[in-house]
Amino acid sequence: MLSVAIHSRPGQASTFTRFAFAVETCMIQSMDEEAIEQAADRAAASGHFVEARSMLERAVERNGSSCELWMKLSAMRKASGDIHGALAAVDRSLALEPLDFAALLYRAVLLEALGEPQTGEAFGQALAHAPPEDQIPQPMRSTVHHARTRWTEYQASREERLLRALPTDLDDAERRRSKRFASNISRRTRHFHQEPTDFHYPGMPEIEFHDRDAFPQLAVLEATTADIRAEFDALIAAEAAEMVPYIQYPDRVPLRQWKALNKSRDWTAIHLLQNGQRVETNARHCPRTMAVLDKLDQPRIAGASPNAMFSLLAPRTRIPPHTGVANIRLVCHLPLIVPPDCGFRVGGTTRDWRVGEAFVFDDTIEHEAWNDSDQLRVVFICDLWAPALSATERQSVAAIIAASGPSFAGA
Repeated sequence: MLSVAIHSRPGQASTFTRFAFAVETCMIQSMDEEAIEQAADRAAASGHFVEARSMLERAVERNGSSCELWMKLSAMRKASGDIHGALAAVDRSLALEPLDFAALLYRAVLLEALGEPQTGEAFGQALAHAPPEDQIPQPMRSTVHHARTRWTEYQASREERLLRALPTDLDDAERRRSKRFASNISRRTRHFHQEPTDFHYPGMPEIEFHDRDAFPQLAVLEATTADIRAEFDALIAAEAAEMVPYIQYPDRVPLRQWKALNKSRDWTAIHLLQNGQRVETNARHCPRTMAVLDKLDQPRIAGASPNAMFSLLAPRTRIPPHTGVANIRLVCHLPLIVPPDCGFRVGGTTRDWRVGEAFVFDDTIEHEAWNDSDQLRVVFICDLWAPALSATERQSVAAIIAASGPSFAGA
């Protein structure tokens, strides 16, 4: 590589620098790709983008299989005002490495500069391949933040356009499902699958929150809200409750998601029914609650069900995303004490708890909960048969689960 030493008076540096790059450019024919790339880097660092671009054009002619060269050429084309040429170069890089995050992000930026309508989708494609936040280089973070903003705006505008196409004569359930269909298309949400940790019965419908119409017993449960709350209050006031950590696993069990809450008093349970057994210490103080449980369609499986409990979530506590044990049962929540800033997500649907309003969900679909308030949150929880099972199927799964041994008390 030719090294040019320049000694000049003030005002002459740019002239001599251009001369030095002109000399290097003339010698390009005798350089290998690495030397050309280094010369282009020096030119770019000095602000001579046209010269750097010329060198890189020659380099990719010799070696068109280098993603790095194509990306540098794209940058120089953009710097010299050729946005379309820059886009063509980054596309060549992506043809070699289609999942490269930096190239995908840069491509979206170029499309935005050109005012192309596919800009929002391009930002989404880039973000789908983003590394963890702490691995994003600092100089790139503002661009990533911009990308997230543009992607969110694009999703919202696309979903709004889709929703305008909905018929006006849909009933509530049809409209709810249609809205979710639109949000899945816009990729603001996605389809979550059942992922039971132990027992998966084939062919069960994957529904995050089930329609109330399938559970007429919810009205009976809701009508007893005040009684259930009163018995909970009395149990706590008398300090008679046997309160245990909701999550209790041996430390050796490979369940990393529960590390923060395992054996923690931040999430506790007062069991009335556990793995099919009445917990007399607590149940004897809650006769009206036990009476209403007798009216519910709970699974009766030896060593596994029915289950019913008060679930207590301490202030500033979050339950991480997780899935339940068996898809043959569903879980019912009856909120009793709900301070502000509490929430619950199942799959792609997030909802607030409302005191006295019960709902049924599939706990084998990923779900999480949080209490960001400074007060205790209390929910009454019980399990119910999944209505998709016939009477004979209920007998079948009960026999198989009972024979397998493990319980599924958690909800």
